[in-house]
Amino acid sequence: MTINDVKELLNAKAIAGQTHLEDEVNNACATDDLSDVMAFAKSKMILLTGLVGTQAVRTAKMMNIRCIVFVRGKNPDDSVIQLAEEMSIVILTTDYRMYDACGLLYSSGLGHEEENSD
Repeated sequence: MTINDVKELLNAKAIAGQTHLEDEVNNACATDDLSDVMAFAKSKMILLTGLVGTQAVRTAKMMNIRCIVFVRGKNPDDSVIQLAEEMSIVILTTDYRMYDACGLLYSSGLGHEEENSD
């Protein structure tokens, strides 16, 4: 699945990193606790969160996360957008609640690769 596929599924708006919308992703982490991101990060992962500060972007970069989806209609300020652009991280924003966004992504196949990798 591409980040653009995620964008379309979640009816999201891309507000940073639009040149990376064709990057592949195959996992997701949904949390408002950034220490969980560091504990459970996987390759080609997106982060769904309601935390719209620069710390979310810094954590994503540290864990090699390609895309952050801000849920519940949250919109980051310009400092977050600028930092994401500098770090080549896509920022999407969606009106979906985290639970609903996760359900849509999972039912569309995101994360299923891991189940079949045994």
